[in-house]
Amino acid sequence: MSPNVAIVLAAGKGTRMRSDLPKVLVEVRRRPMIHYVLDALTEGGVQRTILVVGHRAELVRSALAGRNHLEFVHQAEQLGTGHAVMVCREHLARHHGPVLVVAGDSPMMQSRSVAALLGEFHRRPAACILGTACKEDPAGLGRVIRDGQGNFQAIVEEKDATEAERRITEVNMSYYVFRCQDLLDSLDHIRADNAQGEYYLTDCPGVLVSQGKEVRALKVLQPCEALSINTAQELAAVEAALGNNHRGTIKAASTAR
Repeated sequence: MSPNVAIVLAAGKGTRMRSDLPKVLVEVRRRPMIHYVLDALTEGGVQRTILVVGHRAELVRSALAGRNHLEFVHQAEQLGTGHAVMVCREHLARHHGPVLVVAGDSPMMQSRSVAALLGEFHRRPAACILGTACKEDPAGLGRVIRDGQGNFQAIVEEKDATEAERRITEVNMSYYVFRCQDLLDSLDHIRADNAQGEYYLTDCPGVLVSQGKEVRALKVLQPCEALSINTAQELAAVEAALGNNHRGTIKAASTAR
């Protein structure tokens, strides 16, 4: 059986945090946030992790030197989340199992959510399975669009959503499990014809749906997992949540492996 592989997107800067550090090295309760993500992946059943690094990559490599089963891929230009996965093609060339793609700035990630998504893939494989959550206040997050039968159709970013779509409370949380070959194929069909001139991974599930392949969206994530860190205020909110023991199986005091 092929191992469970994860790709962690960790190439960004900590600009809005007023730090020259790579964003994933910004500390949350005295630990770089990337450690929480890697702990959740390992405890959730990932055997092999590919970390996409960019800004000051040498610092990330050094900080994670003691981690096992970790591979580094350098993204020289940050051309979007889809592009970050594109640069991992060589590392996926011989892989035939699931590929979990997550963001490295998600210290509230829960190991049980990772396990639930991977378990669902092994029970009933699909081209893509998205982890979603329902939030009372979904502001700023992409909405999950379903058809009349409840089947996944697309992810619509808030800025592109209609008034009716903005009232949807089910949101994309940037947790994806792809069948490896379907992921690679879908990357060939996404385009950077948007305002940012970037390749978005969020376009891949829609590509797969248009090809008649099965994409499922599962409400298995906890609302707290939508807490990401872009500002000092968001950092304070995450630290408060961790202090209130909202992380479940991932303890703030755990040590890096």
